[in-house]
Amino acid sequence: MNLQSKRQDMSNQAQKAEAFRKLHVRGKPLVLLNVWDAGSAKAVAAGGAPAIATGSWSVAAANGFADGEHVPLDLVIGNLERIVSAVELPVSIDMESGYGKTPEAAAASIGRTIEAGAVGCNLEDSFPENGELRDVAVQVARIRAIRAVAERLRVPYFINARTNVFFKTKIAHDDAAVAHAAERARAYADAGADGLFAPGLVDEKLIARLVELSPLPLNIMDTGQAPAWEKLVAAGVARISHGPAPYRRAMQVVEELARAARTRLG
Repeated sequence: MNLQSKRQDMSNQAQKAEAFRKLHVRGKPLVLLNVWDAGSAKAVAAGGAPAIATGSWSVAAANGFADGEHVPLDLVIGNLERIVSAVELPVSIDMESGYGKTPEAAAASIGRTIEAGAVGCNLEDSFPENGELRDVAVQVARIRAIRAVAERLRVPYFINARTNVFFKTKIAHDDAAVAHAAERARAYADAGADGLFAPGLVDEKLIARLVELSPLPLNIMDTGQAPAWEKLVAAGVARISHGPAPYRRAMQVVEELARAARTRLG
């Protein structure tokens, strides 16, 4: 690729990133059916989706790995490249905790996703090996490093800062947990994050409270236990993710077809 073509591609990518950012509106949520490969991305695009987002659990399962950054980074990037090439829509990638022990290493990994065509990522604030929450200051340093790389590459990359506060079994889902998540949201926003993802939070009143306290648009995962979408709209949620549900449903259909085929053959 010559320099002019590369610049044109980066300009197009920046435009997609801006379009993706504008889809995050409080009370008018962006709904994302998380994909795992180019084929599932094309199916979601054909269904009229305005954007594509991967789900790390689904990508891992589809490639025979466990979730938690067990998928080799080269495979993650290669999968992303194929997805970006398969659709014309903005593509955000679930990068779990950033694939890097240090802020610099995580920034380098995220830089590879930008070079592969992504317009944003999910970034968790816990350690992939044990799920323990990182100190706020440590996560802030990681977000700042990632933002610096995105600025250097001139892409308004959407950092969806995922907090795993509500995935901690020892933390009650109450006002104190919401205040903790909101404190993280304010720190992450100051560091350059663009959105707050709070998977595991399903209480309608607590979701509304976090929307009120967070300076960042809130992303909630539809786990089947979360409030109905109408209630999430009323609460001011800006993004609804499906997580591994689409992959699980698709694999269930395949399994049912296999069972039906075996039955027909006796």
